[in-house]
Amino acid sequence: MRALILALGLLASPAAAAELYEVKMLNRNETGGMVFEPDYLRLQPGDRVKFLATHATHNAASMAEMLPAGADSFKGQINEEIEITFTEAGFYGIKCIPHYAMGMVMLVQVGDAPAADATIPEDLPEQAAARFRAIIQRAAPDNG
Repeated sequence: MRALILALGLLASPAAAAELYEVKMLNRNETGGMVFEPDYLRLQPGDRVKFLATHATHNAASMAEMLPAGADSFKGQINEEIEITFTEAGFYGIKCIPHYAMGMVMLVQVGDAPAADATIPEDLPEQAAARFRAIIQRAAPDNG
């Protein structure tokens, strides 16, 4: 009986409720070249994302200029699959370092703020900024 109660308690804990999402780093999909798929995720604090290396030239790294206060930065190696736990609410910009200027970025939203609240820094490469604008435009009607 004690083991059953312990098992039920573990299932009800926040860590057990956390979701795991997978994001592919691709050379191309139907939206264009050098992309994360999906390029937008809406998470809750504690959810995890596994970035899948589908080609030997990609990585996933947080963008210091698009990182919520208190959030840890991360940087995967080229052709490395990494798993990140997102703990702080806010908007995270993610980039593939070799293809950043080509617009290989994604937006991770943690929490319930409207996607329209995400801000795009002014000094981003034009293709990265354009992709972020498109992501926010697509995501904004869904949650705000």
